[in-house]
Amino acid sequence: MKWLAIIFLSTYVLFADEIRVAAAANLGYVFDELKKEFLKDRKNDDIVVSLGSSGKLNSQIKSGANYAIFMAANMDFANDLYKNGYSKNQPEIYARGVLVMFSADEKELNRGLEILKDENIKKISVANTKTAPYGIASKQAFQEAKIYEDIKDKLVYAGSISGVMPHVLSGAADIGFIAKSALIGKNVYKKGENFIEVNRNLYKPLDQGMILLKEYENNKLAKDFYNFLKSKKAKEIFKRYGYE
Repeated sequence: MKWLAIIFLSTYVLFADEIRVAAAANLGYVFDELKKEFLKDRKNDDIVVSLGSSGKLNSQIKSGANYAIFMAANMDFANDLYKNGYSKNQPEIYARGVLVMFSADEKELNRGLEILKDENIKKISVANTKTAPYGIASKQAFQEAKIYEDIKDKLVYAGSISGVMPHVLSGAADIGFIAKSALIGKNVYKKGENFIEVNRNLYKPLDQGMILLKEYENNKLAKDFYNFLKSKKAKEIFKRYGYE
């Protein structure tokens, strides 16, 4: 019986696999469900996710971090890895994010970005405008709406999009710019009073791109998960979490 147990354990280890995925911080709300759906018939496998700003994750990969897949919050950071030889295949869009203006207290958000100039709006939280795509999109919106110079001194920065909502909920900021996915399931907040989608014409579409890194192009688990992220089932999950 002892030898049978050893053989069984050896077989289990032989067929078990694990990969690491570098994923944009906004995916923290949806990744667990994607992982659960994908692994429901793969009990021996596992996927470990590292969440962060796309720019920082891009830099980690360039510094040798061992990731199988990079899921960025825009196409630029994924394309950068492709152009620098980290993958043989061009990145693909897996979802489109939606930028939302959010307040924990009821405000006249239907006024649009003009409300940011009000004297009673002291602090505005955004993700890092250099390394976080949702932060980059926020700044683009301010500039296109021609209010950036009026509000730039009010801006407070979070390292990634996941840090913006805590700023607002704690009172450290009056308004924040977050991913729509952060509000899914939080029915206490009302559209027009607590949140409103930012005009899509004010920022470059948040086409979120993913890339399979070349060291894992022949890894079955990595390829299967990458293909799953393009599947109809994955698209349904993304849609439920506020993505397009």
